[in-house]
Amino acid sequence: MVEFLGLSNTEIYAWILLPILIFVARICDVSIGTLRIIFVSKGIKYFAALAGFFEILIWLMAIGQIMQNFSNVYYYIFYAGGFAVGTLVGITIENKISIGIVGIRIITRKDAIGLIESLRSTNFVTTVLDADGPKGKVKLIFTVTNRQNISEVIKIVKKYNPGAFYSIEDIRQVSKSLPSNGTDWHIRQFLGSIKGLRKSK
Repeated sequence: MVEFLGLSNTEIYAWILLPILIFVARICDVSIGTLRIIFVSKGIKYFAALAGFFEILIWLMAIGQIMQNFSNVYYYIFYAGGFAVGTLVGITIENKISIGIVGIRIITRKDAIGLIESLRSTNFVTTVLDADGPKGKVKLIFTVTNRQNISEVIKIVKKYNPGAFYSIEDIRQVSKSLPSNGTDWHIRQFLGSIKGLRKSK
Protein backbone atom coordinates (compact mmCIF):
# COMPACT_ATOMS: atom_id res chain seq x y z
CA MET A 1 0.00 0.00 0.00
CA VAL A 2 2.82 2.38 0.89
CA GLU A 3 4.66 1.51 -2.32
CA PHE A 4 1.46 2.00 -4.31
CA LEU A 5 0.97 5.50 -2.92
CA GLY A 6 4.63 6.32 -3.26
CA LEU A 7 4.66 7.63 0.31
CA SER A 8 6.68 6.71 3.36
CA ASN A 9 5.06 5.87 6.69
CA THR A 10 5.94 9.35 7.95
CA GLU A 11 4.40 11.02 4.91
CA ILE A 12 1.22 8.94 5.21
CA TYR A 13 0.88 10.06 8.83
CA ALA A 14 1.59 13.72 7.99
CA TRP A 15 -0.61 14.02 4.91
CA ILE A 16 -3.43 11.52 5.54
CA LEU A 17 -3.77 10.22 9.09
CA LEU A 18 -3.01 13.42 11.01
CA PRO A 19 -5.39 15.64 8.97
CA ILE A 20 -8.15 13.05 9.45
CA LEU A 21 -7.48 12.92 13.20
CA ILE A 22 -7.61 16.72 13.42
CA PHE A 23 -10.86 16.75 11.43
CA VAL A 24 -12.50 14.08 13.64
CA ALA A 25 -11.25 15.71 16.85
CA ARG A 26 -12.78 19.03 15.83
CA ILE A 27 -16.09 17.36 15.02
CA CYS A 28 -16.11 15.76 18.47
CA ASP A 29 -15.14 18.81 20.51
CA VAL A 30 -17.48 21.21 18.66
CA SER A 31 -20.38 18.74 18.92
CA ILE A 32 -19.76 18.40 22.64
CA GLY A 33 -19.42 22.19 22.92
CA THR A 34 -22.80 22.67 21.27
CA LEU A 35 -24.37 20.27 23.75
CA ARG A 36 -22.58 22.02 26.64
CA ILE A 37 -24.14 25.35 25.67
CA ILE A 38 -27.55 23.69 25.51
CA PHE A 39 -27.03 22.10 28.93
CA VAL A 40 -26.06 25.49 30.39
CA SER A 41 -29.15 27.15 28.89
CA LYS A 42 -31.34 24.41 30.42
CA GLY A 43 -29.66 24.60 33.83
CA ILE A 44 -28.21 21.08 33.62
CA LYS A 45 -24.99 22.03 35.39
CA TYR A 46 -23.42 18.60 35.97
CA PHE A 47 -23.71 17.48 32.36
CA ALA A 48 -22.50 20.92 31.27
CA ALA A 49 -19.37 20.58 33.42
CA LEU A 50 -18.68 17.04 32.18
CA ALA A 51 -19.16 18.08 28.56
CA GLY A 52 -16.84 21.05 29.10
CA PHE A 53 -14.10 18.76 30.42
CA PHE A 54 -14.11 16.51 27.36
CA GLU A 55 -14.58 19.43 25.00
CA ILE A 56 -11.43 21.23 26.11
CA LEU A 57 -9.45 17.97 26.39
CA ILE A 58 -10.14 17.06 22.77
CA TRP A 59 -9.61 20.65 21.63
CA LEU A 60 -6.17 20.78 23.27
CA MET A 61 -5.13 17.63 21.44
CA ALA A 62 -6.30 19.03 18.10
CA ILE A 63 -4.78 22.50 18.55
CA GLY A 64 -1.57 20.91 19.80
CA GLN A 65 -1.09 19.19 16.46
CA ILE A 66 -1.80 22.42 14.62
CA MET A 67 0.77 24.33 16.68
CA GLN A 68 3.40 21.68 16.02
CA ASN A 69 2.80 22.11 12.30
CA PHE A 70 1.97 25.80 12.34
CA SER A 71 3.37 26.51 8.87
CA ASN A 72 1.26 23.84 7.16
CA VAL A 73 -1.91 25.53 5.86
CA TYR A 74 -3.16 22.10 4.77
CA TYR A 75 -4.05 21.29 8.39
CA TYR A 76 -5.99 24.52 8.78
CA ILE A 77 -8.48 23.34 6.16
CA PHE A 78 -9.21 20.14 8.09
CA TYR A 79 -9.37 22.08 11.36
CA ALA A 80 -11.92 24.54 9.96
CA GLY A 81 -13.84 21.78 8.17
CA GLY A 82 -14.13 19.80 11.39
CA PHE A 83 -15.47 22.90 13.15
CA ALA A 84 -18.18 23.37 10.49
CA VAL A 85 -19.23 19.72 10.45
CA GLY A 86 -19.11 19.55 14.25
CA THR A 87 -21.57 22.42 14.48
CA LEU A 88 -24.02 20.58 12.23
CA VAL A 89 -23.56 17.33 14.15
CA GLY A 90 -24.10 19.05 17.50
CA ILE A 91 -27.34 20.66 16.33
CA THR A 92 -28.54 17.35 14.86
CA ILE A 93 -27.86 15.53 18.13
CA GLU A 94 -29.65 18.23 20.12
CA ASN A 95 -32.68 17.96 17.84
CA LYS A 96 -32.73 14.19 18.28
CA ILE A 97 -32.55 14.12 22.07
CA SER A 98 -34.95 17.08 22.44
CA ILE A 99 -34.27 18.07 26.03
CA GLY A 100 -35.93 20.98 27.76
CA ILE A 101 -39.34 22.54 28.26
CA VAL A 102 -41.26 24.65 25.77
CA GLY A 103 -44.34 26.82 25.85
CA ILE A 104 -46.69 26.43 22.89
CA ARG A 105 -49.10 29.27 22.16
CA ILE A 106 -51.98 28.60 19.77
CA ILE A 107 -54.29 31.29 18.36
CA THR A 108 -57.34 30.26 16.38
CA ARG A 109 -60.52 31.91 15.08
CA LYS A 110 -62.17 28.56 14.41
CA ASP A 111 -64.26 26.80 17.05
CA ALA A 112 -61.56 25.32 19.27
CA ILE A 113 -63.62 22.89 21.39
CA GLY A 114 -62.33 19.82 19.55
CA LEU A 115 -58.75 21.03 19.72
CA ILE A 116 -58.92 21.83 23.42
CA GLU A 117 -60.60 18.53 24.31
CA SER A 118 -58.04 16.58 22.28
CA LEU A 119 -55.11 18.33 23.97
CA ARG A 120 -56.54 17.73 27.41
CA SER A 121 -57.44 14.11 26.68
CA THR A 122 -53.80 13.46 25.78
CA ASN A 123 -52.65 14.96 29.11
CA PHE A 124 -51.50 18.34 27.80
CA VAL A 125 -52.47 20.85 30.48
CA THR A 126 -53.94 23.83 28.64
CA THR A 127 -55.02 27.33 29.54
CA VAL A 128 -57.67 28.91 27.29
CA LEU A 129 -58.43 32.62 27.01
CA ASP A 130 -60.77 34.71 24.89
CA ALA A 131 -58.92 37.44 23.03
CA ASP A 132 -59.39 40.03 20.29
CA GLY A 133 -57.51 39.44 17.05
CA PRO A 134 -57.11 41.77 14.05
CA LYS A 135 -60.20 40.21 12.45
CA GLY A 136 -62.37 39.53 15.46
CA LYS A 137 -62.63 37.21 18.42
CA VAL A 138 -60.03 34.45 18.81
CA LYS A 139 -59.15 31.72 21.26
CA LEU A 140 -55.70 31.79 22.87
CA ILE A 141 -54.57 28.34 23.96
CA PHE A 142 -51.37 27.92 25.95
CA THR A 143 -49.63 24.73 27.08
CA VAL A 144 -46.24 23.88 28.60
CA THR A 145 -44.66 20.54 27.70
CA ASN A 146 -41.42 18.71 27.00
CA ARG A 147 -39.71 19.41 23.68
CA GLN A 148 -40.18 15.76 22.82
CA ASN A 149 -43.93 16.38 22.60
CA ILE A 150 -43.83 19.30 20.14
CA SER A 151 -44.62 17.17 17.09
CA GLU A 152 -47.58 15.56 18.86
CA VAL A 153 -49.08 18.93 19.80
CA ILE A 154 -48.63 20.29 16.27
CA LYS A 155 -50.22 17.14 14.84
CA ILE A 156 -53.30 17.72 17.01
CA VAL A 157 -53.46 21.40 16.01
CA LYS A 158 -53.29 20.59 12.30
CA LYS A 159 -55.95 17.90 12.68
CA TYR A 160 -58.55 20.10 14.37
CA ASN A 161 -57.56 23.65 13.39
CA PRO A 162 -55.15 23.49 10.42
CA GLY A 163 -55.33 27.25 9.91
CA ALA A 164 -54.41 28.10 13.51
CA PHE A 165 -51.36 30.21 14.26
CA TYR A 166 -48.93 28.74 16.78
CA SER A 167 -45.58 29.75 18.25
CA ILE A 168 -43.07 27.79 20.32
CA GLU A 169 -40.61 29.23 22.82
CA ASP A 170 -38.04 27.68 25.16
CA ILE A 171 -38.71 27.84 28.88
CA ARG A 172 -35.78 27.49 31.25
CA GLN A 173 -37.72 27.04 34.46
CA VAL A 174 -41.29 26.45 35.58
CA SER A 175 -42.96 26.71 38.97
CA LYS A 176 -42.26 24.11 41.64
CA SER A 177 -45.81 22.85 41.35
CA LEU A 178 -44.88 21.09 38.11
CA PRO A 179 -42.90 17.82 38.08
CA SER A 180 -40.58 19.18 35.37
CA ASN A 181 -38.74 21.50 37.77
CA GLY A 182 -35.18 20.91 38.91
CA THR A 183 -31.87 19.56 37.67
CA ASP A 184 -32.69 15.97 38.64
CA TRP A 185 -35.69 16.01 36.32
CA HIS A 186 -33.55 17.39 33.50
CA ILE A 187 -31.03 14.56 33.97
CA ARG A 188 -33.78 11.93 33.90
CA GLN A 189 -35.20 13.52 30.76
CA PHE A 190 -31.79 13.58 29.09
CA LEU A 191 -31.14 9.90 29.87
CA GLY A 192 -34.61 9.04 28.64
CA SER A 193 -33.94 10.93 25.42
CA ILE A 194 -30.73 8.96 24.86
CA LYS A 195 -32.64 5.68 25.28
CA GLY A 196 -35.28 6.87 22.82
CA LEU A 197 -32.58 7.86 20.34
CA ARG A 198 -31.05 4.37 20.51
CA LYS A 199 -34.42 2.69 19.95
CA SER A 200 -35.12 4.86 16.89
CA LYS A 201 -31.95 3.70 15.13
